[in-house]
Amino acid sequence: MQLFTDWHTWQQAEPGLRAALPADTVARLDDAVAYAAEHHGDQRRPTGAPYLQHLLEALEVLVRGAGVTDPEILCAAVLHDVVEDTDRTVDDVRAAFGPRVAALVGWVTIPEPGPGQDKAGVKEDYLRGLRHAPWDARLVKLADRASNAQTLDKLPEPRSREYYAQTVEFIVPLAAEEPWFADWYADWAAAFAGLSAPGPGGSPPAPPKPSQEIPSQANRPAG
Repeated sequence: MQLFTDWHTWQQAEPGLRAALPADTVARLDDAVAYAAEHHGDQRRPTGAPYLQHLLEALEVLVRGAGVTDPEILCAAVLHDVVEDTDRTVDDVRAAFGPRVAALVGWVTIPEPGPGQDKAGVKEDYLRGLRHAPWDARLVKLADRASNAQTLDKLPEPRSREYYAQTVEFIVPLAAEEPWFADWYADWAAAFAGLSAPGPGGSPPAPPKPSQEIPSQANRPAG
């Protein structure tokens, strides 16, 4: 399974970005990273690592892994939690980065529970609804989850088992139409198969099979 843990600061990410992307795209990403760093502040991941590491890992997945070059998808990956986890709104993101980036961030933001709603149930409904998301929003979500899923061994076992099952149920199907992600998640599921619930006879269920489709269409035009 390929890991994406090399870009944990902007200083680590920038050389790779400049090698893969036009200068104007790197400049936009610099702005997005600065915005995310300002508003996420001293937030931490469940592992205790600075939150910005997760955002840069998601970016690394898209650039180094899936070969995405679309600047708005990449900016959305950096900003994907800024509405969910800070005081920023989709309107704030739209004002700073434009309507498409804001729309993508909106797609991958888990709604706040309403009166009488259960937080876990709202999250499951959101994950289930991602099958209706546009292809570019699915790319952002696949990169987001890949960043978190690649280090399940750093979480307590009950949490890692829950996260594995949730990823297999809701996220792996989203990868089916994106061949690079389909292959990566198949490798991931195999690497962490010990976290799966036993199948018939006590054996773990078979992991998803790698895609046999044509190379990734991650950079196809929106529409």
